Amino acid sequence: MKILVTNDDGIHASGIQSLTEALKKVGEVAVVAPDRERSAVGHALTLHHPLRAIQLGPNTFAVDGTPTDCVNLGIHNLLSFKPDIVVSGINRGANLGDDVTYSGTVAAAMEATLMGIPSFAVSLVTEGMGSNYGAAAEFASRLARQIHEKGLPSDTFLNVNVPDLPCDSLLSSRVTSQGKRRYEGNIIGKLDPRGRKYYWIGSAQLSFLDLEGTDYHAVSRGHVSITPLHLDLTNYASLQVLRGWDLA
Repeated sequence: MKILVTNDDGIHASGIQSLTEALKKVGEVAVVAPDRERSAVGHALTLHHPLRAIQLGPNTFAVDGTPTDCVNLGIHNLLSFKPDIVVSGINRGANLGDDVTYSGTVAAAMEATLMGIPSFAVSLVTEGMGSNYGAAAEFASRLARQIHEKGLPSDTFLNVNVPDLPCDSLLSSRVTSQGKRRYEGNIIGKLDPRGRKYYWIGSAQLSFLDLEGTDYHAVSRGHVSITPLHLDLTNYASLQVLRGWDLA
């Protein structure tokens, strides 16, 4: 199995290092990741300036771009092989519910899926630096082997969230739906020393609706959450409603 690993925390992050070492036990691994943290860049693609990639070792490249850039460069230019699977992570912090729309980690897996390559994103649900990347990496290696053997449904990739617990404390994995975040006021405006206004986004504590069957419900109870996501964003339940509008 040939595996491409990327992330959005940067190539020197603890999560991607643990993930890479675990995946080397099940396949040939290449790493193409941002040269610095690029969290919350979503599915951004760099179009208006050139990208640079620095080779740090065999099949290991740091790119001055986004996670989506890294997947594109890795598959189309940097690697000597086409990967059988792309694994993105291990992200420091959860990617639950609506937050998947912001996540560079999830977007990298989406980009690989657009190219027809099975993929998944994996995150460690921690509010600090995280201390159990090894446990999450071991789970990711088992999942990669399963995907390689069984494949994934068409246009589908997986979003995996692992509680920050040791291996022997993790409960079973659960296949879940995408949860819902509670949106609260979380923008703080202040003045700098020159009297100019500035703002901090994302300063409030995040919370989620505790709905049974969702990703948040599973991880908050010690289970690994596996959420299948797909590329078609069409809301099919709304098609007939909109077709009934008089827009002539």
